[in-house]
Amino acid sequence: MATVTAPRIAPQPDHVPDELVYDYDMYNDAALNENAPDRLVDIATNAPPVFWTPHNGGMWFVTRFRLVTEAGRNWENFSSEPFTPEDMAAMMAQLPPDEQIYLPVPILLDPPVHTGFRKPLNLVFAPKAMMAMQDDIRSLAAELIEGVKDAGHCEFMEAIGEPMPVQVFLGMFGLPLERQDEFRQIVSDHLSEDFGEHADSQRQLRAMAKLMESTLLERRENPTGDLISRLWQTDVDGRALTLEDMQNYCILLFIAGLDTVMNAMGFGVRHLAANPALQAELRADPALIPEAAEELLRRYSFVVSTRRAARDMSFGGAQIKAGERVMLYNPAANVDPDEFPDPGTFDLHRENKAHVTFASGPHRCLGSHLARIEVQTLYEEMLARLPEFRLDPDNPVSYRCGPVIGPRAVPIRWDT
Repeated sequence: MATVTAPRIAPQPDHVPDELVYDYDMYNDAALNENAPDRLVDIATNAPPVFWTPHNGGMWFVTRFRLVTEAGRNWENFSSEPFTPEDMAAMMAQLPPDEQIYLPVPILLDPPVHTGFRKPLNLVFAPKAMMAMQDDIRSLAAELIEGVKDAGHCEFMEAIGEPMPVQVFLGMFGLPLERQDEFRQIVSDHLSEDFGEHADSQRQLRAMAKLMESTLLERRENPTGDLISRLWQTDVDGRALTLEDMQNYCILLFIAGLDTVMNAMGFGVRHLAANPALQAELRADPALIPEAAEELLRRYSFVVSTRRAARDMSFGGAQIKAGERVMLYNPAANVDPDEFPDPGTFDLHRENKAHVTFASGPHRCLGSHLARIEVQTLYEEMLARLPEFRLDPDNPVSYRCGPVIGPRAVPIRWDT
């Protein structure tokens, strides 16, 4: 289980009533580690809609669908910037001249600055551009599946779930595939840290930036058709991009591209392996796979959105003070019983599959089109190329806690 190196238990603030205190450590919750899907339903059903926990320095959690959606859209109150402009300026002033603070952009910016930085990414991640990648994604999925087919078993995350999105990402960026293990390890290390520990977070972000620096400089001088080259040819509000801009862009895409999709795949394949009747239904009618993929994204979401309260406010029955951390707990919001009848049940024919897996508001995930293509293509190829597969009864699935929730390993078997 991911652990925080120095757990910080905060005293209960005077403005937090006892009834809104809920004992939950997002990095070290035994029930979440053992069975994340069930634990998230438990939180959505039994925890207060907005609660405060003393763990990891003290923070608020928003767990209900409508409140998470509202907060995601309300960037004026729920800021994505981890520090106030004054605090950021003070930190920058203390840095040596040759150092910088790395900030994944535009995810850690608020409008209107966020809007300018997001525009170039909207262009390169447009649905049409992502659809043009589908044939290559399908070929990669087929190659990985065929590589394990004759064995009759595999650990899905290691064999397919991790290398597939990593190779898609590296191919988009024109980065060397032979370094995929190195790239994946840095992301894993970063996501095991408490994001409240700024020094540790910066250490990981710096490592990511250094990995890509030589490629960034090379593409600036000798552009090709990859994403990095296309980004160099864009601007932010009429200003040419700098190396620092590109590093911050690529850090965001690095984290998002190498981790979130693999967790979606891991959850989805775990569910399919546990439900042979669903496999049979989808094999009989592959046209249902997009609907199945969407319900899987609702039932098993994985990313937590971190916010800073920009001002004192009353929200969801809680009094939240300026500067406090607020977690928009999308994985629980997607199983909110007030929004979804029988929320813990996967229902292929559910009418309302609207979800916040890709967040809401100005920070809605710009890679959602690519993610959907990857997961749908994976399910299509697995169901077409493998016989009925099942979970390995001797190796139960366990889950990673933290800001991204996902299966650590998904051992599956099939008859050859």
